[in-house]
Amino acid sequence: MKLGRRTSWFLTAFGVWSVIIWTTFLKNLWKDSGGQAFVDGDHGRPTAFFWVHLLLAVTSLLLGLAVGGIGVRSLRTLRRP
Repeated sequence: MKLGRRTSWFLTAFGVWSVIIWTTFLKNLWKDSGGQAFVDGDHGRPTAFFWVHLLLAVTSLLLGLAVGGIGVRSLRTLRRP
């Protein structure tokens, strides 16, 4: 299947956006001081909230990387004569 240039750029931009957003989310989740992610701020005792959101973020990050990779590969094939 051949993708168009606009679609390829959209997929690439989506991948970059996803990496930026979910990396920031993971950093903020780790720095949580409100007591939702860790019991009494102890990083050795994560809560269910932490595990669910970690799984969500990692899954979304991997999907973003896959979609971005498809976009980049498509852009490379469009450059070939």
